[in-house]
Amino acid sequence: MATAAPSTMQTPIHYAGFWIRFVAAFLDSVILGIVGSVIGVFFGGGITAALSKSGNPADVNIPALIGALGTYLLITFAMHFVYHAYFESSEKQATIGKMILGLKVTDVNGQRISFGRATGRFFSKIISAMICYIGFIMAGFTEKKQALHDMLAGTLVVYGK
Repeated sequence: MATAAPSTMQTPIHYAGFWIRFVAAFLDSVILGIVGSVIGVFFGGGITAALSKSGNPADVNIPALIGALGTYLLITFAMHFVYHAYFESSEKQATIGKMILGLKVTDVNGQRISFGRATGRFFSKIISAMICYIGFIMAGFTEKKQALHDMLAGTLVVYGK
């Protein structure tokens, strides 16, 4: 009795290029910007209280001003980190911007990434940005459409199913 040979046909992988990823990042920025603005409203009162009512720069409460701004920056940075690392390591494998455009983040074998790998990918984006954003632009020129942070984290951005 003959048995059928196992199929070696694989579905072709469609890598997401620079421009579609740019649009996804823009959508994520709009979402995070709205949330950040709401958070900023709460810190606006602290910043206003730290500023001088008399208009004299010598009367500004510098420690309170630095504390309010520092706390706001820390909270918004943490919000960006959790948003990207959580969503990209979730079952959806994508931030909301990527979900809207049908993209997902995988490891190089097409599997879901861990929160740790998503964390590494997030912090690697700092390096991609530090070199005049060339790390991001690389996604338009590499074989698998990988940006520098994808190469460092061992990830791909692909069209999902």
